[in-house]
This record gives sequence, C-alpha cells and structure tokens, in this order.
Amino acid sequence: METTASTSRRSTLLRYLLLSAIAVLMLFPLLWLLSTALKSPDENIFQFPPEFLPRRPTFANFTRVWQAEPFGRYLMNSTIVSGLTVLLNLLFCSLAAYPLARLQFRGRSFLFASVVATIAIPFQIVMIPLYVLTVQLGLKNTYLGVMLPAIAGAFGIFLLRQAFISVPKDLEESARLDGCSELGIWWHVMLPAVRPAIATLATFTFIGSWSDFLWPLIVLDRPELYTLPLGVAKLAGSFALDWRAIAAGSIISIVPVLIVFAILQRYVVASDAASGIKG
Repeated sequence: METTASTSRRSTLLRYLLLSAIAVLMLFPLLWLLSTALKSPDENIFQFPPEFLPRRPTFANFTRVWQAEPFGRYLMNSTIVSGLTVLLNLLFCSLAAYPLARLQFRGRSFLFASVVATIAIPFQIVMIPLYVLTVQLGLKNTYLGVMLPAIAGAFGIFLLRQAFISVPKDLEESARLDGCSELGIWWHVMLPAVRPAIATLATFTFIGSWSDFLWPLIVLDRPELYTLPLGVAKLAGSFALDWRAIAAGSIISIVPVLIVFAILQRYVVASDAASGIKG
C-alpha cells in the first residue's frame, strides 16, 4: 500500500516538475523581453554569455518610447477596435450558433459543415477580395474597416454552437411555455447558460484583434489611426533598431492582453472543464 502511495506521489511530483519546466520555457521570451526593456544604455544586450538580470534597472526606455510616439493614441485605437470587435463577434456568432444548435430546419447540418469548413481557408486567400470590399464600402481608414474580418468567424460559431447544444432542453421548453420568443430564449436562457464559452470566445477574440498586424497595416495609412502593433513596428524606424526601446514598446502592448486573460482565465478553465463537446 505504501509502495503504491509512494509511486503515486513520485508520479505527481514528476508531472508538476514537467509542467513547471514547460511553463518556464514558455515564459522565457516574455521575461527576456522585460529584461531588455529594463536595461540601461551602457549594458550590452548581445553579450555572451548573456546577462539576464539588468545591473541597473531603469524605466527610462518606457518613458522615451511614450514621449517619442503617440502611444496613448495607439492604445486608445487598439482598445476601441478590440472592444468593439469582441462585442460584435459575440453578438453575431451567438445569433448564428443558436439556430444551428437548437432549431430544426432543412439543410442545417450542411450549413454547419460549410461554416466549419471555412476554418481551413487561409486569410491570405480572402485578403484581396476583403480589401476590395472594404474600399468599396468606404471603410478604409476607419475602425469598422479594421474590425470587419473579425466581427464573425467559423471558430466562434462552432464554439458557441457546441456550448448551446449542452444546455438542457428543459430550460428552453420552460421558457417557451412561459411565452418567451426564440430571441428571448437566446437572450434570457441560452447566453447566461454558456457564460464560460462566451468568456473563452471573448478572450480569444480580444487577443487576436489586439495583436493583429497584417490587416490593420493594409487598411490603415493614417498614423493617427494606428493600433499598437503598428505603433511598435514604427519604433524600428524611430529608434533605428534600438532594441531596448522596441522591447519597452512591446511590453506596453502586451500588458493589456495579460490583464484581460488574468480576469477571464477562470472562465476559460471552466469552459475547458465543461466542454464534453457534443455533435
């Protein structure tokens, strides 16, 4: 009995050690970026062997970056674009997922399969037609133009459809007996019942929108509308590859993502734990 318990403890310890090693490996680039941003100009960031901890940590690089570029404006642009993208994505994806999960109509399975199949289409294939459509709609150099590709997506529809399927039918039938419309059932019954899945989709959508570089680069040519990724890329020209300044700008752009994930991660974990995905 003791041998079995000892073996189980060793197995658990090895598992945690392995997971800790993987976590350190994943965090190392971020920690190195922070270390570079905190180093003073007289410290060589390319020396060998590398020096991980700054000898004289300084926040001067962050100050230089904030004063040299309108990072406050970039931050506001990214916040507006990402916030509205999340709201519109949740709205449209949930409206599309509800009938695919709960309503019976001809061609439902084919329609769902067609939506899911679009996940396999690379963005580069639809990029040019999407850009032409954006220009024709007069959305170039606008927030809506930046948000257009991300306000609905096959992944979001799939995720919420699977979450809606897991909701007990008794809740839906009770609401229908009380005279609730389909739209009312979607709003008052379904959405509250799948909050973990909604939080998960919101997290992924926010991170994707916040860090998107290619599409804003194509749609925007007015610097006052630049998002943070474009602002960080602009640092390479402003500081002639001053890696300390570029690292500081990158840290500024990463912090909001970390805050959002820290707030919503418990819902993401709950969604993963509850997602015995049903077909």
